[in-house]
Amino acid sequence: MPINPDAVGAKGEPRRSSWDADDCLLYALGIGAGVADPVGHELEFTTENTAGVEQKVFPTFAVVAGFNARGGRSAMSEAGTWDNRMLVHGEQGIMLHRPMPTSGEVEMVDEITGIYDKGKGAVIATRTEATLVEDGQPLFDTTASVFIMGEGGFGGDRGPTGKANVAPDRGADHEVTYETRPDQALLYRLCGDRNPLHSDKQFSDVGGFPKPILHGLCTYGFTGRALLHTLCGSDPERFTAMEGRFTSPVLPGEALTIKIWDQDEGSAVFQTCGGDGRVVLDNGGVRFT
Repeated sequence: MPINPDAVGAKGEPRRSSWDADDCLLYALGIGAGVADPVGHELEFTTENTAGVEQKVFPTFAVVAGFNARGGRSAMSEAGTWDNRMLVHGEQGIMLHRPMPTSGEVEMVDEITGIYDKGKGAVIATRTEATLVEDGQPLFDTTASVFIMGEGGFGGDRGPTGKANVAPDRGADHEVTYETRPDQALLYRLCGDRNPLHSDKQFSDVGGFPKPILHGLCTYGFTGRALLHTLCGSDPERFTAMEGRFTSPVLPGEALTIKIWDQDEGSAVFQTCGGDGRVVLDNGGVRFT
């Protein structure tokens, strides 16, 4: 069936997902972390057995913590059917109630919070609440939206207007540049997203890309690294929320420059730019203590 606008408010069944310390280490490498960083310390995130170093987890690990979810149906199963080759990631947000542990199991329930008719396509927005099974307390929430080309025109609500987290018309207060590896997507895909768009040129050719593109959530993770080190002193306990909108694909091997503007105490806005200066992650907002 086509997009079902009546699915707004639909909730999925509880599903569970687990991870261990090795998954956290692999994620750290997948988003470019290493022994040293120009603005922060990364041994804490990339090793578990160095004397005097306690392993920590990047806050953005929350976006992959549910990739191996098992159990009941998801809310998205109520939204209709479409060609997944026409689906792109639109927005992503995380809200952390406490730091991500190096190992754990969560129970997640997702909900469709909006379905919007953009004419040329449809947008589906979701929210997922994750509770740590060990103590039954909230661990993190995620928000996301996807844009599905060719599925608009059903006469639905166009959705919210206006932009959030608009960068000021002045130079950034902080800038961090990271180089991605030519094989960055091949490494990041081991964190759970095996979409061949990021590894198989036959699939990327269909999308008109010169080669397989980097995962949007990998760009998101690189950006989260810069925000954590620059604004939170590399301390995950201080990092509470992050959101942004994907605006352009990134090719593995491109440099990523994260531009940060200080706002009120405990908040900032940001943009991430590709190697040619185009904005690839926009309307970024981060909250911290």
